[in-house]
Amino acid sequence: MPRKLVHEEIKAARPMPGELAGMERFPVSIFAENIRSLYNVGSIFRTADGVMAEQLWLCGYTGYPPRKEIDKTALGSVQSVPWEHSEHSVEVLTGLKERGVQLVALEHTDSSVKYTEAHYTFPLCVMLGNEVEGLSDQAVSMCDVAVEIPMYGIKQSLNVSVACGVILYFLVEQFLKNKNPDK
Repeated sequence: MPRKLVHEEIKAARPMPGELAGMERFPVSIFAENIRSLYNVGSIFRTADGVMAEQLWLCGYTGYPPRKEIDKTALGSVQSVPWEHSEHSVEVLTGLKERGVQLVALEHTDSSVKYTEAHYTFPLCVMLGNEVEGLSDQAVSMCDVAVEIPMYGIKQSLNVSVACGVILYFLVEQFLKNKNPDK
């Protein structure tokens, strides 16, 4: 019968904040454009920490730290995730493309494929958009591949922070599988 771990046991298995600087991060970044909810931003920070994301780009009018609403859901991950804010989405995406980063739009487009069926190359950056409007047309036009999470109920999409968690954990597993094909 399994035994639930106590908080101290779980915490002891995690790296300490000072150790993060020397740790290798996964070659996965997040581009969050025009996210209106600061709670969603905080949740994205927490997920980015969970997957040891390389970078979080907060673009357009997406809120950025310090904000108590972000801190409430980020639970300290604002300090553990490398992040930058820029009002200029195109400049950020252009810079990523110039560095050979695959841009993956999580968006409904006329060519979107199921996120589990796309071909990914690393390093990559997942592009997330506004909770209602999605990514800007300019951002979508710069992506290398558009993917979507299938929805089987009446809603057309998941909350942006939930969708971020779904795809990031999938991508990290894909990276690990490609890195260690025998496992």
